[in-house]
Amino acid sequence: MARTARPAAVALGAAAAGVTLWATVIERRLFTVRRHTLPLLPAGATPIRILQLSDLHLAPWQSRKIDWVRSLAELRPDLVVLTGDLMGHLEARHALIHALKPLAEAAPTVFVHGSNDYYGPRFKNPVKYLLEPSRLSTREPDIDNAALTTSLTGIGAIDLNNTATRIEVQGTAIELLGLNDPHIRYDDVAAMRAALGELPEGESEALRLGVVHAPYQEALGELLRDDAELILAGHTHGGQVRVPGVGAMTSNCDLPTGQARGLSVWYDAHRAAYLNVSAGLGNSIYAPVRFACRPEASLLTLEAAS
Repeated sequence: MARTARPAAVALGAAAAGVTLWATVIERRLFTVRRHTLPLLPAGATPIRILQLSDLHLAPWQSRKIDWVRSLAELRPDLVVLTGDLMGHLEARHALIHALKPLAEAAPTVFVHGSNDYYGPRFKNPVKYLLEPSRLSTREPDIDNAALTTSLTGIGAIDLNNTATRIEVQGTAIELLGLNDPHIRYDDVAAMRAALGELPEGESEALRLGVVHAPYQEALGELLRDDAELILAGHTHGGQVRVPGVGAMTSNCDLPTGQARGLSVWYDAHRAAYLNVSAGLGNSIYAPVRFACRPEASLLTLEAAS
C-alpha cells in the first residue's frame, strides 16, 4: 500500500504544482480577443465594431499588458467602451492613460467606473469572495477618482457615469446609457434618466446601449426598462477561476454564474437585450491567478439583421 501511495502522492503534487504555475504565471498573461457578431442594425447599415475593455486592474509595472492594450488600436474599432476597474494600484493613472490613449485617438470612447477606480487593492479572503459579493460601503476611497476622470476626459473619452449621451457611429445614431458602479451603490438611475430625457431628438431612431461595471440584476433591469438593446458589463472576471466543464464558481454579484462571462440574453416579461459580460484583462495584485479563464477584450461587430 505504501509503495503505491507514494508515487500517487508525488504525481498529485506535481499536477498541483503545474496547475499553480499555469494559473499564476502563464494564463493570466495570455491576453486574447473574444469576438461576437450581433444582428442589431437596420437593413443597409454599415457594420459597427465595438471594442470593450474591462477590469484592467492596471499596476504601473505591467508593461506587457500596457503594450497589448495599446496594440488594440490596430483592430480599428468604431467605438471603445471601458466598463470600469481600470485602476489596480494607487499610482497607476499615468500608465493607464498611456495605455488607453491610442484607442481614444482612434475612435469615440466612453467609460464608467468600477469600485477599484475609487479603492486601491487590498488582500481579501478568497473563501469569502466565493461565498458572497464583496460590496464596500464604509471604507474611505483612497484613489483620486476626480483626477482619473479628468485624465480620461482629457484624452477625449466621454464620462458616462449616471448619465446618457448620443453619438453617431458609421452613420448610425447610438444612445449610450451609463450607470456608476452598483457594486458600491454609486449607481443613480434617476440621474441617468434625467440626462436621457434631455437628449435632443434625432433624425432617426437610435440604437440604445447600456453600460455598467457590475452586472447586478437590478441595474440590468433598469437598463432594460430604458430599452437598451445591448448591455455591456464587466466586474466578474469571468469567475477568474473556472472549473472545466462546470464554469464560473462565482460572479461576485447576483448575476447567475452561467452568465459570468461572454454573450447571453437578459430579459423580463416584456423586453430582452443582449448582455456581454467581459472577463476582463486583469486581477488584483493580491490575487494573481486565472485558471480556465484567459484575460480578454471583447470585439463586438454589430450588423444588419439578415
